[in-house]
Amino acid sequence: MTAEMVAPAWMHAPITAEQYASWSEEQCAGIEIVDGMVVVSPSASKRHNRLARILANALDSAAGPEWNADADFDVRLQDVPLSNRRPDVVVYRADTIDITPTRPEHVLLVVEVVSPGSETTDRIVKVDQYAKAGIPFYWRIEQAATGVPLVYTCVLDPASRDYRDSDVFTGTVKTVAPFSLEIDLTTI
Repeated sequence: MTAEMVAPAWMHAPITAEQYASWSEEQCAGIEIVDGMVVVSPSASKRHNRLARILANALDSAAGPEWNADADFDVRLQDVPLSNRRPDVVVYRADTIDITPTRPEHVLLVVEVVSPGSETTDRIVKVDQYAKAGIPFYWRIEQAATGVPLVYTCVLDPASRDYRDSDVFTGTVKTVAPFSLEIDLTTI
């Protein structure tokens, strides 16, 4: 006997913001909504999650009281068609902590940790979506075969709504924008 995997019906039709708001946390875990359609994200590795958490903690400490840095929650890029992305780390205005959904105007920086299976999405697709949404900073972390992460930082050109490459860091991030931060990621 062969077990057949059948996706739930709600994964086959466009989702509205109202429908998504009615879903349980369990239904929303591990998914993003892109152009109204559910996109399932594979589970991240322990190394991926640790890297994101350590970076979120460092950003949170460096950001000061006006900003929070957290992981694993939706950023609503647009309402129609619904597009929610779940960056690995988000730096957002502290005064919006209880506002749902989090919107691009609340966000200063998003960070994506590239994993097997997310390369094209994190390197190309999300970059364009975050830029078009007006998020000022985008960082991408590549998990190199050497075990030393590469951190690519980008800053938004507000006129073109495209990101310009800024700095690339190998292992240790030492930056002044969007705020002063120095963190060694080689010990992860």
